[in-house]
Amino acid sequence: MKKQEEARKKRTRGDYSMAFKLQVIGEVERGELNQDQAGRKYGIQENSTILQWIRKHGTLDWKELPTVSHTKTPEQKIKELEALLAREKEKVQVLNTAIDIADEILKTDIRKKYLPEQFKKQKPRD
Repeated sequence: MKKQEEARKKRTRGDYSMAFKLQVIGEVERGELNQDQAGRKYGIQENSTILQWIRKHGTLDWKELPTVSHTKTPEQKIKELEALLAREKEKVQVLNTAIDIADEILKTDIRKKYLPEQFKKQKPRD
């Protein structure tokens, strides 16, 4: 009986130092361990304990992380992809406008528009 008790020492809430908490949080945030693995490794009884430490002392902004939903309908996925496509189109438009402005200011042609005839006129490289 003593061997089993010595092998797995249960801790109380007051046993955890700040350095210990930060070490556990760091391993979880770096992805080295998940909360369950950290609990088993360090003998932390409650899974919610580590979650509370992460929320209180962690460096990641857990509110900003995307949520994973496996129950999306095809219509929801389509709407999500359409919104993503619209955002990407806006980005392309902004970048193209920036290139046009740079062309005007620098009096250059950043976008070189080669026509097939121009390719034929170029000398082949040896």
